[in-house]
Amino acid sequence: MATQAHCAYCFDTLSASLEKRPPLNLRQCELLWKRYNADPTAADPNAPEEDLEPPSDSEDFDENSPPTAATANASSYRPAAISRLLAPSPQSASSSSVQSTSSTPSGERAEDGSPLFVTWNVISRSGEKRLRGCIGTFEAQELDDGLRSYALTSAFEDTRFHPVSARELPTLECGVTLLTHFESISDPLDWAIGTHGLRISFTYHGRRYGSTYLPDVAKEQGWTREETMVSLMRKAGWSGRREDWRKVELNVVRYQGRQVRLGYREWREWRDWVEEEMEA
Repeated sequence: MATQAHCAYCFDTLSASLEKRPPLNLRQCELLWKRYNADPTAADPNAPEEDLEPPSDSEDFDENSPPTAATANASSYRPAAISRLLAPSPQSASSSSVQSTSSTPSGERAEDGSPLFVTWNVISRSGEKRLRGCIGTFEAQELDDGLRSYALTSAFEDTRFHPVSARELPTLECGVTLLTHFESISDPLDWAIGTHGLRISFTYHGRRYGSTYLPDVAKEQGWTREETMVSLMRKAGWSGRREDWRKVELNVVRYQGRQVRLGYREWREWRDWVEEEMEA
């Protein structure tokens, strides 16, 4: 399931690209986000004893991870709140293989990756939300590489929009959806609004078409299932009469995935805290 830490990672990736600085990796974001949101008055009974010690010279580092203030001098002492969390892990290295969703039983998320989508929305001063970019993949991705790649692709390469600029960053909201439970269905209306996303493909006048809607789209738009199917076919490029949509032989796959969102202000407050911890 997607988390706000995944969104924070996407925000940090985009911000770092715009600011020409090294981003944190996913493991760092997850651990720092967890610590930031922890109850400061509660001791963690599961905290490993080594977290009370400064990092040793023998600690493993991922040479592919970007340098940070903490990794530049691993032998210098930093408070446990940041020293261990900023040390890159070999587990954050990208996987050399990309697993297809079809090889995962029932479309369940693989342990080492997931199909995913990253969505950027613009939030106006009145609170109105407008899509700014949304691109993803149905191929299982190792999350560190996959989220980083699609955070940038959806921000800069969605051809429906011009690339996101630095001045727009404070207006953005990030949404991350990890996709699971892929099922082929014979009845194109055999799915539930708010639960299932749809991926369709079909041939019309000798040309192949395809498109997808994430699980939240139909509910947010207030569409019925039939309205959703027609809109999905229109999105793919179908130009037939609305009432003729059932005459088209569709291949339909339903899937699940709950989108988790994070606004810029929440990310910025967390990032300011991270920078303070790095300077401590």
